Amino acid sequence: MSLPQSKSLVLRTISREQHLAYIQSLPSASHCQVPAWADVKTEWRSENLGWFDGAGQLVGVGLVLYRQLPKIKRYLAYLPEGPVINWHAPNLDEWLQPMLAHLKQQGAFSVKMGPPVVIRRWDAAAIKSGIQDPDVKRLRDVEATEIEPRAFEVSDRLRKMGWQQGEDGGAGFGDVQPRYVFQVPLANRSLDEVLKGFNQLWRRNIKKAEKAGVEVVQGGYNDLAEWQRLYEITAERDHFRPRPQSYFERMWTVLNTEDPNRMRLYFARHEGENVAAATMLIVGGHVWYSYGASANHKREVRPSNAMQWRMLRDAYAMGATVYDLRGISDSLDETDHLFGLIQFKVGTGGEAVEYIGEWDFPLNKLLHKALDMYMSRR
Repeated sequence: MSLPQSKSLVLRTISREQHLAYIQSLPSASHCQVPAWADVKTEWRSENLGWFDGAGQLVGVGLVLYRQLPKIKRYLAYLPEGPVINWHAPNLDEWLQPMLAHLKQQGAFSVKMGPPVVIRRWDAAAIKSGIQDPDVKRLRDVEATEIEPRAFEVSDRLRKMGWQQGEDGGAGFGDVQPRYVFQVPLANRSLDEVLKGFNQLWRRNIKKAEKAGVEVVQGGYNDLAEWQRLYEITAERDHFRPRPQSYFERMWTVLNTEDPNRMRLYFARHEGENVAAATMLIVGGHVWYSYGASANHKREVRPSNAMQWRMLRDAYAMGATVYDLRGISDSLDETDHLFGLIQFKVGTGGEAVEYIGEWDFPLNKLLHKALDMYMSRR
């Protein structure tokens, strides 16, 4: 069916096959925007949107997830890390207005999206100097190594169109994507250069694991029970609520049915015992370390370092341009419980990357406000 359209762009619902073919034609896209991601998120209804240019060519796609409000037939429409469009196009409203009109027709009272637009990067040296400075408490207090001026233009345009900057951890039903991530760039670097970029402690830990006989192996669907065991130990230790094993089984099945190399599972073993595990996601040249888990013992043989190094080497062998260690907090305060996360990741010599964050468009201001209040009380 043909949907609301602008002068030169036409928005239509498309098939999953069209959506997937378009994603496969790109260097990379977020794993949250592949069609199979809708099958991972079974509690949401989904729709595939496509933008076509004047010549009828598909030039952009979006995976929309709809979550129904309790008791009424109105929806939050969510495009995690999407849509996959030309964010720097001068006519951005011609892309987004037809989308808003369509989502309103579908019964959405509010739209949340996460433009995959990078605004700042900090290299490892900049982050380390920030950590050493007692006056610095947050990443944004440190001068960025790289600033993307076009990202500010995107933010300005969105504000002018009536989009609102989402609060970090806003009304995303617990599915809000991280604004800050940590990435190791792999393009135009040799593996030796990547390893030299690691700090001394990381290199020492990789050697230590090797010497202790830690081996890293790939697992499959039948190993997900073992993954779950380690993951639940980690959840108890780090005080978070673990996802059920069925979630990972579904993730494995639907993602690898779409593309046999979309999701991988790794284990670090010592003396025949699995002591750490991780999941990996792959879309084109972008590879993500997705979930991690480890036992409470044998930490001295450094299984996590060995596993990350193996995963990074595998990503490199696949021709990946970036190895993404996913979310970090922007806190550089050593007393913060999330500080250990950035400390562990910065040792890889990569960079902290800030996206422009998630944005909300209230199509019904009253319901949007009610949802905000409901979420803040949860």
